Amino acid sequence: MALSKRKIRKEDALAFHEHPRPGKIEVVPTKALSSQHDLALAYSPGVAEPCKAIAQRPEDAYRYTSKGNLVGVISNGTAVLGLGNIGAQASKPVMEGKAVLFKKFAGIDVFDIEIDSQDPDEFIRTVKLLEPTFGAVNLEDIKAPECFYIEQQLRKQMNIPVMHDDQHGTAIITSAALLNALELVGKKIDEIKLVVLGAGAAAMACTRFYVYMGVRVENLVMIDINGVLRKDTVPPDDVRYQFATDRDVHNLQEALDGADMLLGLATGNIVKPEDLQRMAPHPIVFALSNPEPEINYDLAMSSRPDLIMATGRSDHPNQVNNVLGFPYIFRGALDVSATEINEEMKLAAVKALAELAKEVVPDQVNRAYEDNTLGFGRGYLIPKPLDPRLITTVAPAVARAAMETGVARRNITDWDAYDQELLGRVGSTQKLISQIVSRAKRAPKRVIFAEADNYKILKAAQILIDEGIALPILLGNRTRIAHLIQENRLELEDSVIIDPMEEDELCTTYGAVLYEKRKRKGVTPDESVKLMRDRNYFGAAMLELNEADVLISGLTKDYRKTIRPALQVIGVKKHVNRVAGMYIVNSARGAYFFADTTVNANPSAEELVDIIGLTANAVRFFDTEPRIALLSYSNFGSAPGYVPEKMAFATQLAQEKYPDLQIEGEMQANIALNTDLQRENYPFSCLAETGANTLIFPDLASGNIAYKLLQEMGGADVIGPILIGMQKPVHILQLGSSVREIVNMAAIAVADAQYEQARQKSLSGEGNGKGEVRKTARQPETALKDK
Repeated sequence: MALSKRKIRKEDALAFHEHPRPGKIEVVPTKALSSQHDLALAYSPGVAEPCKAIAQRPEDAYRYTSKGNLVGVISNGTAVLGLGNIGAQASKPVMEGKAVLFKKFAGIDVFDIEIDSQDPDEFIRTVKLLEPTFGAVNLEDIKAPECFYIEQQLRKQMNIPVMHDDQHGTAIITSAALLNALELVGKKIDEIKLVVLGAGAAAMACTRFYVYMGVRVENLVMIDINGVLRKDTVPPDDVRYQFATDRDVHNLQEALDGADMLLGLATGNIVKPEDLQRMAPHPIVFALSNPEPEINYDLAMSSRPDLIMATGRSDHPNQVNNVLGFPYIFRGALDVSATEINEEMKLAAVKALAELAKEVVPDQVNRAYEDNTLGFGRGYLIPKPLDPRLITTVAPAVARAAMETGVARRNITDWDAYDQELLGRVGSTQKLISQIVSRAKRAPKRVIFAEADNYKILKAAQILIDEGIALPILLGNRTRIAHLIQENRLELEDSVIIDPMEEDELCTTYGAVLYEKRKRKGVTPDESVKLMRDRNYFGAAMLELNEADVLISGLTKDYRKTIRPALQVIGVKKHVNRVAGMYIVNSARGAYFFADTTVNANPSAEELVDIIGLTANAVRFFDTEPRIALLSYSNFGSAPGYVPEKMAFATQLAQEKYPDLQIEGEMQANIALNTDLQRENYPFSCLAETGANTLIFPDLASGNIAYKLLQEMGGADVIGPILIGMQKPVHILQLGSSVREIVNMAAIAVADAQYEQARQKSLSGEGNGKGEVRKTARQPETALKDK
């Protein structure tokens, strides 16, 4: 799995797992249960019909139950992460974590099962008895050598896919990287000399699969904690004997002489630069130990410039992350009701990953990782975990291999429709925030928090620092901020803290800026200075003078009172007549963009056209092509009234002004989202095939009510409000936002600032801001401290 360098605090981890409800997963009904008739269908007497059908035809379990989309993540807790044998119950948080990854990346439901037994045969019997429940089984965190025997026996005894991901996940991902590395250096797999450092479950599985792909056993040397595995020292009945050598090799240094590849799955910092010098030209080193690789990445690359290297870390190129494999491998196996995951299916996943790395990297991936240089080569052997193409690349390859090798119980014939089904399972929001956060981390920006004497803001600031997303600047009462930091054991003592009430000189300087902008609006010089004691005015002035990159406020204040200082000090973008507010509503069906939800009370048709333009650009910022519906209580003139007429006229104006956009209206909300109803009743609609993803409301009240109802009653995850149209990145929090919502907003704001600064740089040929807090002539030494 990916390694994060950020510090995880014990209190944070425990609170995350405890609140707002214990654990990370829940069971959610997939059918309506709103009437007595629904209940009768779901249980007695209606449930008898599918029971009888399955009794007559067992494979109908895939038709009438969730079996076909249900994986058992099963462990006995004998080899948990870096914790070792901590027992079944203590392993449950890890198994729940694996469950959410299945759901997030492949739309697969999971029951985690923790079996309190270290007897391999008892474990096998227990899992075998669970076969009717699951479509597949993911074995997890079971110690070697028992894991080999357990998986082998379960694969023989069960008629559903069984895979121990600790073994095969790493094998599949590294195999894809190996194929591409060999192609780059012009070496053949059946000719390379391989050294494997480690002899645990992952090392054994990787080595087996490399041999399956063509590595010759006589060309490999495996080394464990006791040294080189030799046929004269390893018993023949030991599972490691198959890779024991009879060559005259006795230590790592001798093994590396002339070696083409080193696979490290042992422990950190046990390989020295001089060891790499022994290897053949253009060596391949996969140093996968976590948290520290077998040799430091920078040290290795500086010692061998011709080296190709991969690690398990997200902060280095070629990250080997099992999430590239297991969600999509199980997805493909489930979708053809496979009886097993065989070697051909694993190889299909390997080849799919290897080939995907050779394709042009989508812009959204470049933006997520803030790296326009991504492309097949020594630093890009395998795709990035946030690549949205993984599910439609790996899962179909696995499904095809299952069909071709005769282990599929049903066939897929329409592969284009299958791709759409896969995308529907994960929803278009699957990686939206993850991509934004990754983008933000590439170039953190200076974020002003105008309400820093609030625990939520300080907690969010801590997370932003820990995760490398932003550099917070904290505005507020210095004494209260310091007390909150100490009281909550936060590590923000070195953060920038500014109390406007203490900054007479800065308030005078900033007040002069406001006065120049508002002197013909009735604002006096004295009043301008006085207004700077207000943190929203002070923060806006800092942003206007490029002493920060982003301003965030609104947690505790009315939206209009919060936005007014920014409008007066910073203003809107050129050629923009107004600002607008947009929310992202994450539902089970995907991401929907709502506007305007926070600013314009009752916009005219012409004003709605402006809002549509702003919203379309904002939606594209999130790597989504807008499909825009203008909403009303009528459909294409079916009911008279001011609102339908306004929305119809706005539709006409917008279609003329933005001919490249899909814009339709006026229409009711259910029609906009329901393509069946559109095709049946309004086939002329340009949204009849795809439906809308961007909803424009006729007034502030309707938009605001809609998103709040979905948030509270519909269970949707709402992100926003996102303020669009400002000259510089200013974002207003929803009143009472959670810590996570503040962090998400900050990540969006940082990405916004990155985009804006890149745009300005391209226009002027100069950059502004390097993502660090700087002292200026106007700032006292105590006001800003470089971190």
